[in-house]
Amino acid sequence: MYSLSQHVNVNKIFLVQFSELEKRLDPLYYYEILNNKVNFNCASSPFSKIAKTYSGGTPSKDKPEYWNGNILWASPKDMKNFYLSDTEDKITELGLKNSATILAPKGSLLIVFRSGILQHTLPVAITEKDTAINQDLKVVIPVNEIIPEFLAVYFRVFQNRILPRIVKHSTTVQSINQEELNSLPIPIPDKQTQKQIIAINQEAIEHKNQSEAAAEKLLSSIDDYLLRELGINMPSKNTVNEPVGWKGFKLNKHNPLVKSGRLFLAAAREIENRIDPEYYRLFYCVLFDEIKNVSHCRLKDVTQLIDYGLMPTQDYAKDENSGIPFIRVTNILASGEIDMSNTKYIPFDTPRVDQKRVKENDILMVQCGSTTGKVAVVPKEYENYLANSFSFIIRSNEKIRQDFLFYILSSPIVQMQIVRSQNIVTVRPNTSKPAVENLLIPLPPLEKQIEIAQHISEIRQQAQLLQKEATQALQQAKEKIEKMILG
Repeated sequence: MYSLSQHVNVNKIFLVQFSELEKRLDPLYYYEILNNKVNFNCASSPFSKIAKTYSGGTPSKDKPEYWNGNILWASPKDMKNFYLSDTEDKITELGLKNSATILAPKGSLLIVFRSGILQHTLPVAITEKDTAINQDLKVVIPVNEIIPEFLAVYFRVFQNRILPRIVKHSTTVQSINQEELNSLPIPIPDKQTQKQIIAINQEAIEHKNQSEAAAEKLLSSIDDYLLRELGINMPSKNTVNEPVGWKGFKLNKHNPLVKSGRLFLAAAREIENRIDPEYYRLFYCVLFDEIKNVSHCRLKDVTQLIDYGLMPTQDYAKDENSGIPFIRVTNILASGEIDMSNTKYIPFDTPRVDQKRVKENDILMVQCGSTTGKVAVVPKEYENYLANSFSFIIRSNEKIRQDFLFYILSSPIVQMQIVRSQNIVTVRPNTSKPAVENLLIPLPPLEKQIEIAQHISEIRQQAQLLQKEATQALQQAKEKIEKMILG
């Protein structure tokens, strides 16, 4: 007779009788089966009895005549929204006819069958146009008494209960087990109830989209406000170097590449340590002149610390009791916040850990990769965490407010300087500590810094409230639909 200690986490450790084992051995499946039994308040039927699925394919990449047509071609990367109206890739009639892909008509239900995202999400979508699909998706064709859009809503609302039952986790990339999906019970409420559930979902999505659009409009106003208050006119990215003759060379000013600023002349005497064209665009000269026309300084003049984070010298610690939380680049969000929901730990005995601990309100700046320059503020709850070596720890001195500095570092005034500073000939784009130390920073009086920082903070708070409303709208709809299906 086996029993568990009362001190174990019952959400992670539990007992299953041998007689209860079926075809699978993964614990997530049995935790779901034992702890989250679903009892519908309407008739139900196994998925195999109420729907059929068909997979797609990919036209040959070696045939350019198959691509860049007018037919939508969906893959998992396109399955971000409930209603699918466009796709990143498109194919031609030739591509459709000469491949295994199929065309799902408007109003079809698509479901991701193979993707790493199935670890935590079950992406589904309703097509708003005829759409071809690749081999990692399937189109689901339900029987007449089930509306495809209702079935999509059911999958989305109950995905946390459904995923452990149907997803295979033993492979390199997660995929749906067709046999398990076929045996999955599906509720079949009457058509009127299905339409009510669809309407609730549609209303929530519309509310979400409106709130998010309003939040985005507020956030996009910050840069204009900041530039206006600082007295800086941001030059156009297409600012063109004058196409004058130089040592016998002359550019045609009517050439589209010249007009767009992509083709220009630079004198040999202007070439410094680098030869990549981006570095010598006139845009940056104009930007620097604009910053130098107002009170300004180098970043190193207004900081007490600019330093790399920690480079781990050993494996991550197994759990929080044996290590220090580690803020990685992936924990730094575009919103300027830090998300530690996926936390790694550094062993306590790692050298130099105390030198790399962050303080409240420290700014972390990504040093390399596709998000170089992204910044975030360390909240109080993450004080004394460790920063990763692929980010800089930035701490201001008495000459500048830390919140004002964060907004300046987030702005195009600095972000474009970082773009220019990046070393693009390495495997991953990156910037250097000297380049960051010498960033040009507008420096108005402290009173003006306070005024600007407070105003931007208010805008961000308003945007966060709208984003919260968007999340709440979906959650309230989810709870309402659950109640309608489960009673």
